[in-house]
Amino acid sequence: MTQKLLVIEDEPTLSRLLSYNLTNEGYQVTVADNGLLGYDTAAQGEFDLILLDLMLPGMNGFEVLGKLRQIGVKTPIIILTAKNAEEEVVQGLKSGADDYITKPFGVAELLARVAAVLRRATGIEEREPLQEQDTTKISLGPLAIFPDKYEVVLNGEAITLRPKEFEVLLYLARKPGVVLTRDDLMNAVWGFDYIGGQRTVDVHVSSLRKKLELDPESVHIDSIRGVGYKLVVNKKKGALHG
Repeated sequence: MTQKLLVIEDEPTLSRLLSYNLTNEGYQVTVADNGLLGYDTAAQGEFDLILLDLMLPGMNGFEVLGKLRQIGVKTPIIILTAKNAEEEVVQGLKSGADDYITKPFGVAELLARVAAVLRRATGIEEREPLQEQDTTKISLGPLAIFPDKYEVVLNGEAITLRPKEFEVLLYLARKPGVVLTRDDLMNAVWGFDYIGGQRTVDVHVSSLRKKLELDPESVHIDSIRGVGYKLVVNKKKGALHG
């Protein structure tokens, strides 16, 4: 059964990007662009998870969170905040939030957090087999990726990756054989507001290639000149199983 997510975010570009990426992941997404609408929608609807910005017009995120918990809404809530002040995180968690993400964030991190919170809330055994596989393991021939553990295994041997290297590989692995632009990777891994240059992507891909050299004939990253990168898998040695 498709899981329903509510995004309460007033910044149009960010709400569209969140909706786009979450929908592509298979979730049914509803968007509310202010605190009052978000509160009413959350109170009246049945959602599996809520993504809640703290800085909202009409009613701020703390108020929305507090009022929802007061009326007995137990839906898991991940707060989104542009501030990383410890007191705000503590306040949000004490008010009933289940997790938090600090902006700017990458899509890979967002999807991993959403999957983890949903899994804690519903229990793996209650989810459909395909959904369980999607969040616990991605198999590409001899390459196995465990999104929730940030672990990668190639031909039975663990590969040590830095967090951003892992997120680049994970994003490529979710769309094997598909050319992803540097902008795609930049937004997914470093966040929508990241001000660094695209050279950052190239450096991380270069490092990834070196770490995948154990079996380059089976799994490798191709450069598409002037566009971006794609993950290539030798179909004779395996395919994406989910």
